[in-house]
Amino acid sequence: MPLDLDDWQYDIGGVLIGAGTSVQVIETTGLGRPPVRDNDVDQPSMDGQFAGPDYWTGRQIQFDAAVRIPGDAAACHDMIAQLQAATDPAAVRLVGGQGLTLRIKRPGRPVKSMTVRARKLDPEFKDVIHGYVPLDLEFLAHDPTYYADTDTVTEIPLGWLTGGGFAAPVVAPIYVQSGTTAADRPGWVTNSGDADAWPIIRITGPCANVTVTHVASGRTLALPTLTLAAGRWVEIDTRPGYRTVTWDNGGNASSYLSPASRIDLFSLPAGTSEMRWTAFDSTNTARLRLTWRDAYIAL
Repeated sequence: MPLDLDDWQYDIGGVLIGAGTSVQVIETTGLGRPPVRDNDVDQPSMDGQFAGPDYWTGRQIQFDAAVRIPGDAAACHDMIAQLQAATDPAAVRLVGGQGLTLRIKRPGRPVKSMTVRARKLDPEFKDVIHGYVPLDLEFLAHDPTYYADTDTVTEIPLGWLTGGGFAAPVVAPIYVQSGTTAADRPGWVTNSGDADAWPIIRITGPCANVTVTHVASGRTLALPTLTLAAGRWVEIDTRPGYRTVTWDNGGNASSYLSPASRIDLFSLPAGTSEMRWTAFDSTNTARLRLTWRDAYIAL
């Protein structure tokens, strides 16, 4: 279970630092606007430049901190060892795309999380005998977006009408549903943040010839040759740094995705939007499940 965080506290891979702990955070940097990777080009034979698209680079987060446990040098060493153990596991360092979770709590704001790699953990031990160890920490978030601390999950069955209709059982008096209220209709997803969120889409059989559509943008993920037996599933992970299509046994299923399907564009914009999916399923038991974390520009 994730650690409970109070204001001005940070969870680094399961180690708690900040307010009320033995690791005092003096200052943090890198939590504002991410650095920009620009594509500006000098205009030939003219003054100035042509403004190309700007992309975010990785977010570098630095902590100016200090371990303060008066009179207990051994406890200071133990605290540094905990941080090193949390930031150095081979399962993170040696596996592409993997990272550890950094969670942040600020006053009046919900806990936000990021996936990071440790880039620096530099203690100064000259005053450790007094129970004081200045500490520089640096992390790199390859995806600079902030995410909600918990997943949001919704499951969508096949065959829902999206334009209104009759609510069964049909008895007098008959009321016609407008079909315009998202809360009254399955197939709607809500990203409560203010940045694009990236869903994990799991399709569970029995079904064949699957197409998933984000209605507002018209973007689709099509798997026209896919056939799923009952209970088997395929998962499409659209998150930056992942973007895979896998079987339930871990096998690669990306060959089933049509060439026109763009995982890298299949995001959930801020607010509420509609998802539809189609497939052949004579049993009407196939399901599509979306899992995402609300995404935020700022803390």
